[in-house]
Order: sequence, then structure tokens, then C-alpha cells
Amino acid sequence: MRKALSKLYYLVPVLCLFPFFSAPLALFLGIMLAVFYKGEEVVKTGKLTKYLLQGSIVCMGFSMSVTGVIQTGKTGFTITVISVAATVLSGILLGRIFKVGKNTTMLISSGTAICGGSAVAAVAPVLDAKNNEISFSLAVIFVLNAVALFIFPVIGHLLQMDQTHFGYWAAIAIHDTSSVVGACSAYGEQALQVGTTVKLTRTLWIIPLALCIAFFNKNKASKINIPWFIFLFILAIIVGSYIPGMAETNGHLSWLGKKGMMVSLFFIGASINIGEVKKTGINTFMLGIILWFVIAVLSYFWIELAF
Repeated sequence: MRKALSKLYYLVPVLCLFPFFSAPLALFLGIMLAVFYKGEEVVKTGKLTKYLLQGSIVCMGFSMSVTGVIQTGKTGFTITVISVAATVLSGILLGRIFKVGKNTTMLISSGTAICGGSAVAAVAPVLDAKNNEISFSLAVIFVLNAVALFIFPVIGHLLQMDQTHFGYWAAIAIHDTSSVVGACSAYGEQALQVGTTVKLTRTLWIIPLALCIAFFNKNKASKINIPWFIFLFILAIIVGSYIPGMAETNGHLSWLGKKGMMVSLFFIGASINIGEVKKTGINTFMLGIILWFVIAVLSYFWIELAF
């Protein structure tokens, strides 16, 4: 049985190439594999998932226009600034209410405010966070990410949101870039372009947030992980927009990026450590859930008013 299930690790990436396969299904199969293996690593992927995810996002950039990205970025900038500040401040307040440790609170708040696991990984060295604080924070973020990918498209359709509004909402209210792309791709092409652009704009806020944390912690040895792949994403948009004769190639690269994103989601789902999820305290999960709910509701109404 175990050998049969382990073959999913090789079968699913192939199935992702077919039109009938979707991002939610890829994530679901990954989670099922993680549940069966009870936290044991099925196959060692190392940094493969990270680089595959980043490379897929860069590939999708080739099909985006510079004009559309600039307009989307300008429109989403104010919403992004306010949502990041509101999320971090709300997280700190909720952390005190639920009596969650300072570092864990800041890690979850940063992950919710900016870009999920990437933000946790970037902020953890600045906080000099312990391994258990990092693992608990990632457990909360990953579980909520998985839930978001499944329920956000459903909620969007129930609220009759158009693709542009949904793209903005998903980019602000969903933690991780992979889940934003997965949810938006299930909603539509326009939602995918808007969601990806706004989400990556938010991702850049890792840098100022980490600098602020380092300043208040007075930690001179702090290291800040800059998401360099975003600059490659911008370069891909420029190349796809201005180099003649790229239309067909852009389409192929965008297709490759979307399929790579599905494979990344499968790997992410399979890498969830069920043991860490079980060890995470109820208060820590309540902090993450309530913070996520507050930001999702507030951002929805803010987007409705803004447009």
C-alpha cells in the first residue's frame, strides 16, 4: 500500500499536464499523501519545491502586459499598505488576547500579512525564532492556505464577484502565493493575472517589515531574505511585452508556469507535517483563524468600496 501511494509522487506531476487536472486537486492529493505518511517525508525534494514555485511564477509573467501590471499595481498599492499594517497590528493584539508567544505571534502575523511561509522564513532569522516557534507558525499558515484554495473560489462565486475583484481579494486575504495562484486560476484568467500581480507586490513588503522588526528587536546580526525571483518576474513581463514575435512563446511559457504551479501545490501538500499540526496549540490556531477571518472580511468590503 505504501509503495503504491509513494508512486503518486511521480504520477501526479504527469497528471498535472492534462487539462482535466486542477490546482485544488493537486493540493488535495498532496495532503492525503501527507496524512497517510503521518509526517514522514515520502520523497526528499529539498529546495525543489521552492525553486519550482518561483520558476512557475516567472514563466506566467511572460503572458502579462506591462500596462496591465502597472495599473493593477497602482490600484492595489494603497490596499496592500493598509492591509499589511492592519494585519500585523491586529495579530499583535490577538496574540496578547490568546496569550501566544511574541515570536510565534509575529511569525503568524507576518505570514498572514504578506506571503505565508515565505514571510515566516524571512522574518524568523530577524526574530531569532526557535525551531518550534517556526514549525508551529508554518503549520497554522499551511493548513489555512490549503483551506483557502478550496473555499475562496466557492465564496467568490456565491458573492458574485467578478474576476478582477476576486483577484484583488484573493491576493490580500490568502496567505501564500501558491494558494493565491491556485485559487485565482480556478476562478479565471483575469483573476489569475490580477491576483498574481497584487500578491507579488505584497511580497516585496517582506523587506520593510523585516527591517522594522530588526530595528525594534535591536538585533544587528539579523538576516533579511530578499525575494529576488520577483525581479525575474518583472523582467519576464517586460520581455513578453516588448520583444517582437514572442506571442506564441509567451503562451507556451505561461502554460508551463501554470502546470509547474500545480506540481508545486502537490509537493507543498505532501510536505505538510501532520505531527507539527497536532502539536500546535488551540490558541495558536485560534489566533491564525481569527486574524485570517478579520482580514478576509475587511479586505472584501474595502475592495467593494474602492471599486
